[in-house]
Amino acid sequence: MPDTTIRSQSEVVLIGAGIMSATLGLILKELQPDIKIEIYERLDMAAAESSDAWNNAGTGHSAFCELNYTPESEDGSINPKKAISIAESFEVSRQFWAYLVQQKKISSPEKFIKSIPHMSFVWGDKNVEYLKKRFEALHSNPLFKEMVFSTDLAQLKEWMPLVMEGRKVTDKVAATSMDIGTDVNFGELTRNIFNYLTQLDGVTMHFHHEVKKLKQREDKTWRIKITDLATGQKRKVYTKFVFIGAGGGSLPLLEKADVPEGKGYGGFPVSGQWLKCTNPEVIAKHQAKVYGKASVGAPPMSVPHIDSRMINGEKQLLFGPFAGFSTRFLKNGSYSDLPLSIKPDNIIPMVAAGIKNIPLTKYLIEQVRQSPKDRINALREYVPGARSKDWKLERAGQRVQVIKKDEKEGGILEFGTEVITTADGSLAVLLGASPGASTAVSIMVDLIGRCFKEEMATPEWQEKLKIMIPSHGQTLNDNPALLDQIRKDTASVLKLNN
Repeated sequence: MPDTTIRSQSEVVLIGAGIMSATLGLILKELQPDIKIEIYERLDMAAAESSDAWNNAGTGHSAFCELNYTPESEDGSINPKKAISIAESFEVSRQFWAYLVQQKKISSPEKFIKSIPHMSFVWGDKNVEYLKKRFEALHSNPLFKEMVFSTDLAQLKEWMPLVMEGRKVTDKVAATSMDIGTDVNFGELTRNIFNYLTQLDGVTMHFHHEVKKLKQREDKTWRIKITDLATGQKRKVYTKFVFIGAGGGSLPLLEKADVPEGKGYGGFPVSGQWLKCTNPEVIAKHQAKVYGKASVGAPPMSVPHIDSRMINGEKQLLFGPFAGFSTRFLKNGSYSDLPLSIKPDNIIPMVAAGIKNIPLTKYLIEQVRQSPKDRINALREYVPGARSKDWKLERAGQRVQVIKKDEKEGGILEFGTEVITTADGSLAVLLGASPGASTAVSIMVDLIGRCFKEEMATPEWQEKLKIMIPSHGQTLNDNPALLDQIRKDTASVLKLNN
């Protein structure tokens, strides 16, 4: 029987058509216009999993309001380091998006990014004290200089009338606000980038194609076996560099790649649900992203927030997300994903991490057991006047938290984003979740520096990066004048409040 396998050669293969692959592909194409890129996506459209607006647990993460990025230490102090890093990275993303709009590579920024205040809201003496300390730790940094703290009920009612409606004047509450926050629809942005990228010479996109095997050959190139899910057609692609950016599907592909750097990694899937408002009058009353404090043991994606968003041109109001447990690694995945991911090299880290994260397990069990009444009661902590008839439950996205080996602990559960690269730079894998999409540009620039070291060191690539990202090589928090100028410039191009 004749071999009908389609064979192709490529310099870069991107697995997964989300915001990470879109960002990496376009930056590489800008740096080296003649580079040949092939993109493979299991579903029938781009950004249908983690990057989709309905699946994304947080949009426009810039650490302005997410309290989990500024945990309180045992001695009561607040370390702002992580929040500063994320805020800095979001400014890098804004610069890159503004460049793409200026160069007419993508259009209509108002379709994927809009200004909206970012607020943190807490109640109770202890939490109010924490928020004030957080404000003091952040406000002295240029990135957060516009942050405002208030315990004044009249001020809070003006900021978030829906949240304050029906509260007692004796309630001890506090909030911070950043007017320069944004709402980003990463699904829209991703598809916009791919629409441009796939029109360029040397770039091909394949939907409904699933990667079955990856193997590194003796010459350090990769052979990838792929199946067209619609027709059954087999493909073999030979490439110098592979990026696995398949959301929850990245871990099984990392295991298939069988590289030393991937040993010991496991994943813990966390599912999510939203309460979606169906009453236009209620939706119209709220115009902010208001984040609260997470429950003990809750993963970062489960930080409760009452969130005003623009999705497909319509204003939406969401509350949640409510976490749950599923053995799927993707929203469109298989229930066998988790069991099949357990291997001899990661079983000890996974068990060790499980033992050390009993509060997370307890939290997830409690979330799964919640009744509709329980969810509405949780909502009423943020919207006291919420009526159950105005809200319906919607399934959100699926996240896989990273578990990795640790010499002291045996295994640790990571809540951030983890980038794994091989020593030879021929393979890069993105694992994890928050803050993810919002910091995609910084993550991909760092990845390129690790995997394309020689090219990255050239004056040509450095010069091009500075055109795309004017602050490249500088720290904005250490350069207030540059920060102000860049915020002003990107706000003008992206049609945002500065």
